Amino acid sequence: MKKFKLSLANQIFIGLILGIVVGGIFYGNETAQSVLQPMGDLFIRMIKMIVVPIVLSTIIVAIAGVGDIKSVGKLGSKSLTYFIGMTMVAIMVGLISANIFQPGAGLNMDSLQQSDISSYVQTNEEQEGKSIADTLLHIVPTNPIQAMVEGDMLAIIFFAVVLGLGIAAIGETGKPALRFFEGIAKAMFYVTNLFMKYAPIGVFALIGVTISKYGFGSLIPLGKLALTVYGTMIFFVIVVLGLTAKLVGFNIFHLLKMIKEELLLAFSTASSETVLPRIMDKMEKAGSPKHIASFVIPTGYSFNLDGSVLYQAIASLFIAQMFGIELSIGQQITLMLVLMVTSKGMAGVPGVSFVVLLATFSTIGLPPEGLAFIAGIDRILDMGRTAVNVVGNSLAAIVVAKWEGQFNPPLKEKLEQQAS
Repeated sequence: MKKFKLSLANQIFIGLILGIVVGGIFYGNETAQSVLQPMGDLFIRMIKMIVVPIVLSTIIVAIAGVGDIKSVGKLGSKSLTYFIGMTMVAIMVGLISANIFQPGAGLNMDSLQQSDISSYVQTNEEQEGKSIADTLLHIVPTNPIQAMVEGDMLAIIFFAVVLGLGIAAIGETGKPALRFFEGIAKAMFYVTNLFMKYAPIGVFALIGVTISKYGFGSLIPLGKLALTVYGTMIFFVIVVLGLTAKLVGFNIFHLLKMIKEELLLAFSTASSETVLPRIMDKMEKAGSPKHIASFVIPTGYSFNLDGSVLYQAIASLFIAQMFGIELSIGQQITLMLVLMVTSKGMAGVPGVSFVVLLATFSTIGLPPEGLAFIAGIDRILDMGRTAVNVVGNSLAAIVVAKWEGQFNPPLKEKLEQQAS
């Protein structure tokens, strides 16, 4: 008799459903929240523990494998070109959707509950003091160990690229260092798979806390915003990313099927970090060479947040419509350009979506207090935009690999693509 076994994706899905049910039953119950929160936090901490060593080791191994500055520069420029282009498209889609569906028009602000956003305002004030030059300088760490402790991803990536180039440049002398980091990468991927066994419990706890805190009632007054955001995200993934995938000879539904476990996990936890190691591994197995997947996906974690910028575009127009402020085409173009810059410069900042919006509002005259009205459902919207970010970065690894002429999927996947 064949032993029945649930796949990880099914286990995570069951955890998600049970979390929603338990969260609904214990809505407003602080005791239940205090029990569930540590269970969810444990999973997030386990994943955060392995993200830095995985990113550091895989990029060093990948760059040392590429071997020269010219090839790395070429890979970096192609990745950045794709990130900027796709970010611009995501913002445009968000603005068009908000103009068509008008989610904030005619909304009674008296029916909405305001949340405290003072911490985001303080973070924004700290960021406003930084120039673009400061942001660029921050990418170069004065102390790589401190960057790793703080989880400063851009600084870690920069250090890993430089060290990888150094190891490649010294030839045979660098082989022991290369083997060391190869061993670290393999060990960390093993640990990742080990930690993933706890994922269903972590998902159950995190979604349970979210629903018990905010409840389903928080969605009712802002239902049109939630529907607009999720509807636009679905359109963006299936149509925009789908067409992009088709242009490089890949099927978006095949990609979604490949990363279904990671999508469920990213959606449930609202954290891209939880799936970063597995997405890198899966894209390599899908045919994107190790040096491309290891470089593009962690870099995209900072530069290619399609779901986040799409949401920020819709949220900006939502606030304007709610306050009855008419934004001209010129102001909306300004909004798009400012979002392009601020979304890149503030990667890794706590509460990044709100901080980006606060920085953007001042340039087009929108009231920052408007964000207090949507803070209550931000977590629920964050789940969707995190999942879109994961799809966007997974596809980016395939697109750049195709662009470099180095995409090499397994024979089985080649046949599936031809059949589709």
